Amino acid sequence: MTATPYPLCFRPILMPKVWGGRRLASFGKSLPEGQPIGESWEVADMPTTSAGGAGGGAQRSIIANGPLAGRTLADAMKLWPGPMLGVAEAPAQFPLLVKLLDAAENLSVQVHPSPAYARAHADAHLKTECWYILDAAPGSVIYKGVRPGVTRDAFAKAITSGTVVDLLIAEPAIPGECHNLPSGTCHALGAGVLVAEVQTPSDTTFRVFDWGRTGRELHVAQSLECIQWSPAPPAVKMKAGGVLKTEFFEVRHASLGPGAERPASADGRCTIVMVLAGSGSLYAEEGGFAPLTLRTGDSVLVPASLASDATLSPNDSGRLECLLASVA
Repeated sequence: MTATPYPLCFRPILMPKVWGGRRLASFGKSLPEGQPIGESWEVADMPTTSAGGAGGGAQRSIIANGPLAGRTLADAMKLWPGPMLGVAEAPAQFPLLVKLLDAAENLSVQVHPSPAYARAHADAHLKTECWYILDAAPGSVIYKGVRPGVTRDAFAKAITSGTVVDLLIAEPAIPGECHNLPSGTCHALGAGVLVAEVQTPSDTTFRVFDWGRTGRELHVAQSLECIQWSPAPPAVKMKAGGVLKTEFFEVRHASLGPGAERPASADGRCTIVMVLAGSGSLYAEEGGFAPLTLRTGDSVLVPASLASDATLSPNDSGRLECLLASVA
């Protein structure tokens, strides 16, 4: 294996889901016939997953390019602990999980562990996430947080009566907006919405309500312990120059026209480049790696040691639209 870091491409990990569809094919994913695919895990380093989430077992991205092709992201973390994240003492696990989600039907109403719950339960892990809306059917919504004034007792009764959705805040799904969902936010992705998701690497999920589906466990007691009875953060208009910041990651939008270019990360942080539309290249004058061709649906991890030199540029006659997720 090489000791020289370079930008990493990965084989997507496709996840069949009861609520999934077929729209991820428009992002270059080769979908298996006859299965509703809900998620494409673009960048993942999960040593364990829950049986109710990704199906149990490890889910680690396989590198698809360069000298480390066929090895895992975990292998690259071991080989480049400092250069990968730009810190002297890097964690063993890559600190972000990045996905594409296609909700042909409503996802379950759910919540991820609150900080207090996670501190008290070693097997529960925080999951702060954000959704960047890529496409949305007319009238589609996302559910994000509990309405003001709703109490725990009222919410518990609504779960029992099947009316819990009436107590959630429904917001129109508008392409180009990004929604921050801190761990503990009760939420659901509505039918007809396609998103890019950036999150902390956890799949600890407690289902509150599943729209009448059977065969999937609900976790009412755990949910009531974790739900934050306060508003979720407002949407960020990414295409207007907005930046979504959390204590774990920052997300920006970049749209480059003919002749334009920009660094993958202006401040040199480890960054995942998700190509949302168009095509182009990722290159460096002094980075020492061969230019990468970028196409819609590609996700590239740029180590911190290269992030300031790695430059994004569209094809000569086109545009390149990207989402840039940087490790905080």
